[in-house]
Amino acid sequence: MQPTPILQFGTSRFLQAHADLFISQEMEDGQDVGPITVVQSSGDPIRAKRLAALIGSYPVRVEGLVDGARVQETLDVTSVGRTLSTASDWDEIARIFVQEAQIVLSNTGDAGFTPQACDDQPDFDQAMSYPAKLTHLLRLRFAAGGAPIQIMPMELIVDNGKVLKTRVMELAGDDAPEFRAYLDRDVTWANSLVDRIVSQPLEPAGAVAEPYALWAIEAQPGLVLPCQHRSVQIVPSLADIEALKLFVLNLGHTFLADRWRDNAGGDDVLVRDLVGDADEAAHLTNVLRDEVRPAFVAANLADQFDAYVITTLERFANPFLDHRIADIAQNHQQKVERRIAAMLDWAVSKGDHSDKPILSALVTRNTKRSA
Repeated sequence: MQPTPILQFGTSRFLQAHADLFISQEMEDGQDVGPITVVQSSGDPIRAKRLAALIGSYPVRVEGLVDGARVQETLDVTSVGRTLSTASDWDEIARIFVQEAQIVLSNTGDAGFTPQACDDQPDFDQAMSYPAKLTHLLRLRFAAGGAPIQIMPMELIVDNGKVLKTRVMELAGDDAPEFRAYLDRDVTWANSLVDRIVSQPLEPAGAVAEPYALWAIEAQPGLVLPCQHRSVQIVPSLADIEALKLFVLNLGHTFLADRWRDNAGGDDVLVRDLVGDADEAAHLTNVLRDEVRPAFVAANLADQFDAYVITTLERFANPFLDHRIADIAQNHQQKVERRIAAMLDWAVSKGDHSDKPILSALVTRNTKRSA
């Protein structure tokens, strides 16, 4: 079988409509990238049918707005050459990791990163966390000669590459100094931020996604892009992009959800319904302009903010996306703290001391609710 220089842990519909799609598109355009071996790390037998259906070709349906125009297209993804499961194919996964892999992708979610009691065992155990499984594979690669490799976590964790490296180094705490030096010197741990709304799966494989997509990768010496694609960006720091996503898109969602809660809106209300309502849209755009924008001006990010707001509002208005505001409103107090209270603190840290009466009152109101 053709070697697969990209090894991916995770079978989520997000990966199907994001990295796997990007690599497929660039393979078709002649770039020397891919193919991919996709590994199911959970061992969930329910997902076995999806795993097999990834090979060959599967569809991604892209639906939404681009510069105000409706877009509906179906793309065929052909980048997956082989699929395996850690529960049944560990020896073959280890062979590919040692002999073929140049880049390792992952999106195993918070659950995949959660430490497990068996993580410190000397032998592989399916119940191990993803970082523990990765540590075992890195030991095998080092023992076989220690070729350099690039690890690219895509989990929604700030500084995900740094976090993963720290955990692997902890697990390798009792290993030989030479192996720990290999992890530090010859393994590239890439921090990245990914963004795309993938609204639903298709059966047996595939997904429905919005047109917008981003894979921002923080620059560092020796970094290799998995592919050259319009949605893949190398940036000097992820901090600015993280602030835009958290304090515009995520804050906007939570602001809408807070008004929906106060107005006792119905469970079937969608995000596009709210931004399609002139009054609700005005409340959102006004708070973004009057209370959020000054913080980005102070951070020297005014142009980026203005462009991102336009894109965000278009994403919110996607006529094909049934994004229920009731879903966004789950864990509301925690989201207010992470998205709105944190923005108020961030604004001050950037030198913005302007009044923010609406957002300040929102935070105070929700603090009282949770007391």
